[in-house]
Amino acid sequence: MRRQVAWLIGIMVMVLPFIGSAQITEVYGLVRDQLSGDVVEFATIYREGTTDAVESDEDGRFRLNIEPNMAITLMCSRLGYKAASYAVEPLNSGNRQRVDFFLVPENSDLEVLVQASRIEERGMIREDVDNLKLLPSTSGNFESILPSIALGVSSGSGGELTSQYNVRGGNYDENLVYINDFEIYRPQLIRAGQQEGLSFPNIDLIRDLSFSSGGFGANYGDKMSSVLDITYKRPDSLRASISGSALGATGHVEGSFKLGKKPYQKLRYLAGARYKTNQYLLNTLEVEGEYIPRFLDFQAYLTYDVNRDWQLAFLANFNQSKYQYKPTSRSTAFGFVTYALRLFSVFEGQEDDHFATRMGGVSATYLPAKASHPLFLKFLVSTFTSREVEGIDIIGNYRLSEIDINPGSENFESEIAVLGTGIQHQYVRNRLDFQVTQLNHHGGIEWPSWMSESGHSGHFLEWGATVKHELILDQLNEWERLDSAGYSLQYDPDRVLISTTTKSRNELESFKISGYAQHQWTYKIPEVIDLQVTAGLRAGYWTLNKESYLTPRVQFLFQPLKRSRRTTWRLASGLYYQPPFYRELRSITGQVNENVLAQKSLHVVGGWTWDFFLGKKKDIPFHFTAEAYYKRLWDLVSYDVDNVRIRYAGVNNAKGYITGIDFRINGEFVPDAESWINLSILRARESINGVQHLVREVGDPEATPVDDVPRPTDQLVSLSMFFQDYLPNNKNIRAHVQFNVGTGLPFGIPNDNAVYRNTYRFAPYHRLDIGFSAKLWDRSRQVRRPSNLLRFTRSTWISLEVFNILGVRNEASYTWIKTVYNTQYGVPNYLTSRRLNLRLRMDF
Repeated sequence: MRRQVAWLIGIMVMVLPFIGSAQITEVYGLVRDQLSGDVVEFATIYREGTTDAVESDEDGRFRLNIEPNMAITLMCSRLGYKAASYAVEPLNSGNRQRVDFFLVPENSDLEVLVQASRIEERGMIREDVDNLKLLPSTSGNFESILPSIALGVSSGSGGELTSQYNVRGGNYDENLVYINDFEIYRPQLIRAGQQEGLSFPNIDLIRDLSFSSGGFGANYGDKMSSVLDITYKRPDSLRASISGSALGATGHVEGSFKLGKKPYQKLRYLAGARYKTNQYLLNTLEVEGEYIPRFLDFQAYLTYDVNRDWQLAFLANFNQSKYQYKPTSRSTAFGFVTYALRLFSVFEGQEDDHFATRMGGVSATYLPAKASHPLFLKFLVSTFTSREVEGIDIIGNYRLSEIDINPGSENFESEIAVLGTGIQHQYVRNRLDFQVTQLNHHGGIEWPSWMSESGHSGHFLEWGATVKHELILDQLNEWERLDSAGYSLQYDPDRVLISTTTKSRNELESFKISGYAQHQWTYKIPEVIDLQVTAGLRAGYWTLNKESYLTPRVQFLFQPLKRSRRTTWRLASGLYYQPPFYRELRSITGQVNENVLAQKSLHVVGGWTWDFFLGKKKDIPFHFTAEAYYKRLWDLVSYDVDNVRIRYAGVNNAKGYITGIDFRINGEFVPDAESWINLSILRARESINGVQHLVREVGDPEATPVDDVPRPTDQLVSLSMFFQDYLPNNKNIRAHVQFNVGTGLPFGIPNDNAVYRNTYRFAPYHRLDIGFSAKLWDRSRQVRRPSNLLRFTRSTWISLEVFNILGVRNEASYTWIKTVYNTQYGVPNYLTSRRLNLRLRMDF
């Protein structure tokens, strides 16, 4: 451990003084004639209110450097054409954004068009959400589309019913989520995708997002896998939207108004409401019964510019999930071509779950307008509370039979042998209350080292500190009774035994203190080379286990600046420690181990990106990314996954590694319709301390010792794709295809998971969703149709979505049936089947 820290610090000390990082952001794009489609050269592109200007070249292309973290208005003018403008939102240091201008002659009645693509942030995937709002989604949550747009992301065993995601071999608890610098939490007790309600991010409120799959900087927190960093809008004008479908409804409103004597003293507001019910989808599950899911979410985000230097912000959220479930019967056939079984069950009882979360946060940001060097200071305080109640009392009477699969037999698909009958009684009365209160500070200052016509160099220093108070009250009361052929399992002739029992009451209160410092250096020669390094150090301490830590992180970026080929090389490494939250402390028996240490990992990430242009005129942009990574893991808390429920061992008992490679290509395969393709290959292994793992091959009576076994997230190959197209002569009618495929995740037999751990795998997951969208009205393009019934809206879309169009039965988990002879049978629990959904969206 000390050698690893010393090695990383040594590299930073020796290398950093000689290398820099580019802080000047860039806006680039094309200028075209809207009527002819030809490029427009010698157009002047400039920043409003300044003399910073460039001209479009003979190919219509331009590049303009701008200052980071500053909103600007980009102007485009050309003799004989109407002028155009576009408001560029503040971009982080080193980011790029494409803006294309489609000019029209001065005497034309048409309006000038401006198209802005996604923002490009070095080392992270960054997206504009406008392209994502029409994607087919069964969960109603924004995160469910991450596998289509981000590197190394998969949905895990919960499939389409969950918004939880795995990143490069980590589980969902290893991911960070921020909204405007507030850290976001979610309920802890959810055990199945159908219980899961609405996640925090509301896509109608999002301005943009960035996502890192690993190797992220010290300015982000202490998790081992990924960072999702979301920025909500700061609206200027009044806008609103509503949408509805068979799966729920959403609505939002945004705007601003003057509040003060100065013109810049504005109160900007965002508010959104969402309702979700996946009852329509759940009715395709094999367990028949009454499903009553009701999920609500309300959010508000307010900002106020007190003066030119200070800005106040307020974020509030209320989220409620209610899930009621009364099963009646189930019939599941499974097995092989030559041997098939069927489980038939009749149920009585019900499940009634309630999850309620609340969050409130206030921030104050100081950006001095007259500072000699760009400076920002931000102070945040927030509280997140969650109350979660599980109530399950369900008795299942089951019959497991062998069925005749001979098509020529008189008894085809009929029962030919009974393998077991019995009762499975599950009783749960769990309650979890937790509250997390945080006090945060972030700051940064930028200053140049030198600047001339031949290039520039500069520095950017960031720092931050967090004090976090965690209060947890947990009450567990659950048991399961198994009966086979009239005998309770485990069998005792003198008494009735319960198969499993978990009863506990735990109350914890603790503080977590952390901080970071991060430095960036600049060295850039225009049109020649761009070098960047970001180096930082995090520190932390937890009062519960008395553990302190230091985690250095470093990232190098090298970019040769050539007009014909733009590439970026990235190398990142660092230590990523994850102090446990409550679930890692609690074992399967319900006991809490307060001495659990932080799980630890060493990341090494190397990547290459290439921006290129295709098409007859070489004007269609594409972006290719490839990243290879290795993560060494130690002090792990081993866990098992059942559907979406993660059950930890409650002790640092494992070590392992994860290695893999990710590929991503995105661009306009069809002009003006961006698409994505992601391919990931990984290997995630672990070994339990003091356990000799064994593997038994099919047909081999002897077990073979192995050094390590698959982690529950070991998915060898995953492929995801999102593709858009439209009718050749009508861009208002579009098709959206979302395709996901992945090899099976590993699992093991209950109570046999130490030596023979994760020896089986689910069937491969594959799913195809298709959406067809038609724009019924667009005010900006249909000004000559004032009598249209939808003219009161800015735009209106209607979409027909086909979920799981292939009708694939993907596996989510297994139900285990045990006979009186102690033989266990695994019965697959399948995800949802094919469904149609009609969705209407109106923007005002």
